[in-house]
Amino acid sequence: MIRIQQLQSQIVETAGLKGQYYEQRPQNKLEWFKNNGWGYRDTKFVLEQDGGVRLTGNKYRFSNQKMMKFKEWAEQKVGIDLSLNCEAQNEIPGDPPIINEQFMNAIKGQFNEISFDNGQRILHSHGHTMQEIYELRHGKLARIVDCVVFINSHAQAELLVKLAMEYNVMLTVYGGGTNVTWALQCPKEESRMIVSVDTSRMNHIRWVDRKNMTALVETGVTGKDLEKELSRYGVVCGHEPDSVEFSTLGGWISTRASGMKKNRYGNIEDIILSVKVVTPTGTLSQSLDYPRVSSGPDLNQIVLGSEGTIGIITEAVIKIKAQPEVCKYESILFHNFALGTEFMYKLSRSKVWPASVRLVDNNQFQFGMALKTMPHSKREEFMDKVKKYFITQFMQYDPDQMCLVTVVFEGTKQEVEFQEKKVFELAKFYKGFRAGAENGERGYFLTYMIAYLRDFAMQFQFIAESFETAVGWKNVPAVCENIQRRIVEECSKRGVEKEPFVSFRISQVYDTGATIYVYFGFGYKGIADPVKCYSEIEDAAREEIMKNGGSISHHHGVGKLRKQFMQRQIGDTGVEILRRIKQQIDPKNIFGNQNLI
Repeated sequence: MIRIQQLQSQIVETAGLKGQYYEQRPQNKLEWFKNNGWGYRDTKFVLEQDGGVRLTGNKYRFSNQKMMKFKEWAEQKVGIDLSLNCEAQNEIPGDPPIINEQFMNAIKGQFNEISFDNGQRILHSHGHTMQEIYELRHGKLARIVDCVVFINSHAQAELLVKLAMEYNVMLTVYGGGTNVTWALQCPKEESRMIVSVDTSRMNHIRWVDRKNMTALVETGVTGKDLEKELSRYGVVCGHEPDSVEFSTLGGWISTRASGMKKNRYGNIEDIILSVKVVTPTGTLSQSLDYPRVSSGPDLNQIVLGSEGTIGIITEAVIKIKAQPEVCKYESILFHNFALGTEFMYKLSRSKVWPASVRLVDNNQFQFGMALKTMPHSKREEFMDKVKKYFITQFMQYDPDQMCLVTVVFEGTKQEVEFQEKKVFELAKFYKGFRAGAENGERGYFLTYMIAYLRDFAMQFQFIAESFETAVGWKNVPAVCENIQRRIVEECSKRGVEKEPFVSFRISQVYDTGATIYVYFGFGYKGIADPVKCYSEIEDAAREEIMKNGGSISHHHGVGKLRKQFMQRQIGDTGVEILRRIKQQIDPKNIFGNQNLI
């Protein structure tokens, strides 16, 4: 057997590949990203002596500002017992790696960086579901990758796949690691050496065509860095999933992702013109950067949503748009969720769609209000009280019923003015009240905070997660009502002491339906296996979704978390088609992550 120390010494240290725009942070992700939770190492919610909650670090607008209302809301409305303490383990255990000596000899000197570091191996073996984070905090992952290879070019991807085929090594592809469907989990029974292919060094924009409004981009780039570099050319991609800070273009393609501003920029399938993919049977590379083609089935569709099962996506030609002249936040209060839903439906019919428009229910509205920072002056404090009195007493909005629509307008000054006029006219018909930019901006701030808050709650024996579905308009009320009922019933069956927290958000509108986000969580004190309990309740909720006409996913994907539902979603023939494609492209199951089917 080759000793790990010998292997490490044989690998040339990375030269520090620098893209023109790559964010100035260490290439070693463990230096800036948490090893047992979401986000930046210096950023977390902390409970202070005076009962205030503060977001540490300096990465967000509301960092290091005290939130005095959160503790009361969390205890009284959500049922989090902040007196409980459940600290995470200091060290995360991992089993020794399996080494394929012939493969390791073959790749020696071929790649800038190869790592057998235990922390790197663990980091590349999980996504960010609640279940995975719980295991990192209190247990261990059942199987982790054996080493990590950092590739920096398409040619290196081709070489690595060729050698993996020759020596029968399993490959798993890693972009930003933000997956929430267990897609990065290693199959427990896999006896071959598993190599994680880290694409984060492939982070360059190869060219930008301002005439055709297209760009060729390497797929390891994060959304944040992509927009930073495109801004130098006065253009944007516009794809903004909730994970935009950390997720990558390759991850978006492989999960068939959607962004919060899809109304203006499209979902990922609308943005991608062509992709380059290294598969075990060759490289798929199409010349398809045309407005439209009619040349047989669209092979992009085989790659979109393939979840790392057929190869490494290395490059993509994407559509770009001019930077918007105006970007404006707004918000609208409605008396209840039913009125808000009807407004969203009529807005979908109007075809006057802001870049983003999202409806949050009362629970989530109160969540956002609980994150309101302390007023900076007596005048600000006085004005907050006046606004609250005006809304609840004069306008007669019930604090326990009202909900909020948050809006982002983007475009030219004329476009935004036209959209504002039409949107607020429609809102008025449904007794909506214009609530201003601050509430709108706070609503989007909450989006970026959800995962940080989930990790905060886990310290106090409270587990929570979100999932999503796409559903036709006529089924939206039934889906929300029946999911709420089913989750409460399932929690009661399993001995959950307090009623669970359940909340809904309509996050996308379409002509034929909407996307519904579901947030739910509960205190697990006294439950022997909280992860198993939570997973069973989540599966029951998804059963309820499908029973009421919803899909298994709108944009998170399938992974291993939802693949038990795939046969019901696409049918026996659909499953067999996917299986045959996989077998033809990857006969040795080199990309054997067992996602989808």
